[in-house]
Amino acid sequence: MENVKMNYSQVLRWIYNALPMFQNIGQGAYKEGLDGTRMLMAHVGNPEKGLCCIHVAGTNGKGSVSNMLASVLKEAGYKVGLYTSPHLLDFRERIRVDGQMIPEENVTCFVNENFQFFSENHFSFFEMSTAMAFDYFKQQKVDIAVVEVGLGGRLDCTNVITPLLSIITNIALDHVALLGNTRAEIASEKAGIIKKGIPALVGEADDEILPVFQRRAREVGTELYTVCQGDEYKKYECPLCGQYQRFNISTVLSACKLLEKDLSITEESIKKGLANVVKNMEFHGRWQILRSEPTVICDTGHNVNGINEVSSQLQNLHCKNLRMVFGMVADKDIDGVLTLLPTKAVYYFSQATVHRAMPSSELKSLAEKHGLLGQAYLSVKDALTAAMKDADAQDVVFIGGSTFTVADAMSCGVVE
Repeated sequence: MENVKMNYSQVLRWIYNALPMFQNIGQGAYKEGLDGTRMLMAHVGNPEKGLCCIHVAGTNGKGSVSNMLASVLKEAGYKVGLYTSPHLLDFRERIRVDGQMIPEENVTCFVNENFQFFSENHFSFFEMSTAMAFDYFKQQKVDIAVVEVGLGGRLDCTNVITPLLSIITNIALDHVALLGNTRAEIASEKAGIIKKGIPALVGEADDEILPVFQRRAREVGTELYTVCQGDEYKKYECPLCGQYQRFNISTVLSACKLLEKDLSITEESIKKGLANVVKNMEFHGRWQILRSEPTVICDTGHNVNGINEVSSQLQNLHCKNLRMVFGMVADKDIDGVLTLLPTKAVYYFSQATVHRAMPSSELKSLAEKHGLLGQAYLSVKDALTAAMKDADAQDVVFIGGSTFTVADAMSCGVVE
């Protein structure tokens, strides 16, 4: 195949099938260490060197913070690269410049040019896509890039960059098999993005994890800042209306203050950036209202910390019936999540089209032990179809439990 040039659909098939992808197989796709990443970056010309960027890690909120910051910087007049994961509907969502997805031809060209090297060295999906992102940002001559960590921090392949600012949004128990069994252990992994002389900002910190970040900052010799979670966020309009966004907006406001010495960010660009984040960045899936009568809401919260916020907001909704189209991946704290969900709801247990998805029949059985009652469906489309059929105009249909449940729902055409 070395002399055969693939078209975009062939490239996409190769990316998904030949490269180990965490989105599909989970832990088996995780490669520990940065040696492979450094070798790959050197092969493609070290596009990460000289890249002006902001690095964003955290258990929850890093996608929202990354998109908000990118939107603010765009409104401030900068040409902005944005690298995030996972994607909902299109691989190219991961790599954007000024909100526009990387063109198909750039994806195709990058893979074809480096195909033999990729094949010989067995890189992961995330290593390949990270190199593609940095290469594209270099080609596009972006003024600044916002780079979201894929998993953890210390050993994440994005951790080859030298940013203007390192941000850690929050710490909760997630990916414990890879990052540690306590919040302090997970914090230690995420603290690995804190580098010498580069200021670091922590969005949510408490007595268990703050000492971890303070110790890391002392070790590398840099300033550590924490976000004051006050009411300043209320001054800003933002279409991301999940109640948990109060933490993320506060983090963005603090980040903008720290970036003022390097970048020109006005109050007006902050206001416009937050107000236009969905339009500017095509950012979806965070407490997003897909339609009304019945109201259909989706949210990608997928761990105990995220679902706790979502569940709190759900229980404050005024509706006739709450119908939950719910599916999870099997490597999460399923019981911990189920404990938090509203019992006064009708459940439509579903199974997303990824290998990691928990079979809906198993999820239904576990949920029943927590007083959550409903039926199991073989697909998200079937579950959502049933929920929409049962719902009347005063009901709320919620779709969530996993990024992949939301992705399947948005792509199946049932909600229009």
